Amino acid sequence: MKRISTGTENFKELIDNNYYYVDKTMLIEDVISDKVMMYNRPRRFGKTLNLSMLYYFFSNQEKENSYLFKGLNISKDKEILKHQNQYPVIFLTLKDMNNNNFKSQIYKFSSIISGIINKYIDRIIDSPLLNYRDKSWLEKYYNVNANLDEIKEALYNISIILNKYYRKKVIILIDEYDVPLQSAYNHGYYDEMVDFLRSVFSSALKTNDALERGVLTGCLRISKESIFTGLNNFIVRNITDREASDCFGFTQEEIDKLLDYYDLIDKRNEIKDWYDGYLFGETEIYNPWSALNYIKKVLSDNQYQAISFWANTSSNDLVKQYIENSTITMKEEFEELINGKSIIKKIVPELTYREMSFKNSMNDDIYSFLLFTGYLKIKEKVYENNELVEDTYKLVIPNKEVKKIYENIFMKWFEGYQRENRNEFINKLLDGKEKDAQKILNQVLKSSISYYDNYESFYHGFMVGFLNVDGYEVKSNRESGEGRFDLAILPMDIDDLAIIIECKHSSSIKELRKDSKEASNQIIEKRYIEGLVDEGYENVIGYGISFYKKQCIITKA
Repeated sequence: MKRISTGTENFKELIDNNYYYVDKTMLIEDVISDKVMMYNRPRRFGKTLNLSMLYYFFSNQEKENSYLFKGLNISKDKEILKHQNQYPVIFLTLKDMNNNNFKSQIYKFSSIISGIINKYIDRIIDSPLLNYRDKSWLEKYYNVNANLDEIKEALYNISIILNKYYRKKVIILIDEYDVPLQSAYNHGYYDEMVDFLRSVFSSALKTNDALERGVLTGCLRISKESIFTGLNNFIVRNITDREASDCFGFTQEEIDKLLDYYDLIDKRNEIKDWYDGYLFGETEIYNPWSALNYIKKVLSDNQYQAISFWANTSSNDLVKQYIENSTITMKEEFEELINGKSIIKKIVPELTYREMSFKNSMNDDIYSFLLFTGYLKIKEKVYENNELVEDTYKLVIPNKEVKKIYENIFMKWFEGYQRENRNEFINKLLDGKEKDAQKILNQVLKSSISYYDNYESFYHGFMVGFLNVDGYEVKSNRESGEGRFDLAILPMDIDDLAIIIECKHSSSIKELRKDSKEASNQIIEKRYIEGLVDEGYENVIGYGISFYKKQCIITKA
């Protein structure tokens, strides 16, 4: 039985070690259909493995590894097989270019270039086909001592040299091209990185007579005006396109074959609920990273419960920043999404990180970012008066895995927001300023993400968590006087002021004031305050709080 690999991104290693491989070799057919191709897909959707597969197929350095494709789908196409192992290939991944300053990024890029040269230098450095200048370039790049302008031209110069030596045009494969931009944006050197990559891509992919094919992968389609100025010879395949829609991620048919192979067909519903839900073009797609992790876990423990494996991807930091800096309106839209509803948004196919600035929290480009990075999916196109509205879609959360990520991000953000406000709220209650306390609590409620399946338990649990502060003990549903109070905030020092709170859930906004008064009256009628006094708390104040959705009224007893 084949093993499951979740960490292997090298195609040869995957095949040679008898790991289960979901055949994506027909991507080759799409790649050779045009000069330069860009594929935009979320993180962990197989981009690096696919480019590794392309390298082993096209590279003239890997002829002895042609067996890797035996029995795979592409082996049935005799015309395409004419391209197998025919070209010098430059393959680089930029996914580790995540340094916090521009100088370190350039050094990292130079080291990547040195690694490329290392594959060829022993074979070609003494060739009479290369002149002194060619050999000088090779030595500079290999020894990582080229200057910035020379580094910008590295891919171009190397492809010219390889073309000279092999008398074959070169294929350039660039993986995760947008990672350096995200890192640069986060650390404040965005303009420098844009200028650098613009020069790299322009020389390598636009004005390069030695180029046979170019392939780029990334999460986002960064606007041409940003780094692809004048580069008009490339085709983009993003998640809204039908072409190559099944080449990244797993289709339902591929998942069913996987489950059948491992005799796990009984897990079909769970894996679908958690990791399915993406729509690329018209194709339903599973998250491959998460699906494989889940299957691997279940094979060792059949009772294993699905979790979010995708939670630690790099895009989560940006999503967290967007949520923390979003307006009340945007938080309400996120709440709609978490509660299973859809929102309608115009999607921008091309983006820049500056346009998506979380400082400009009204910017709807954020939703385009969330769609392209896998945090939202297209549910359906939008029509008005029976006419299609261009680039406008109903968006939803794809599956339970992504919903859990949103919930966890909101939970951590809201816990921080509560910490910032709870001390002031309690101080206002201690001072007898219930109207000021009411304003604070209403602000906190409006910033929360609520689930409306059980109001009573929601508000009670909400208040227990909110009132948990140092120096006080929160007691819930404890006997006192002639009944059980909802909540008591008890000081560690018995001589300090204690607070009793009675909560009511109102059936409508009109009932809020009446219910708040009833709650405060209940504190008096049931002698809750006297009960605490009997325990030794001489200073006790009581409040009735009524709730309706995200509004409350507080009345002093």
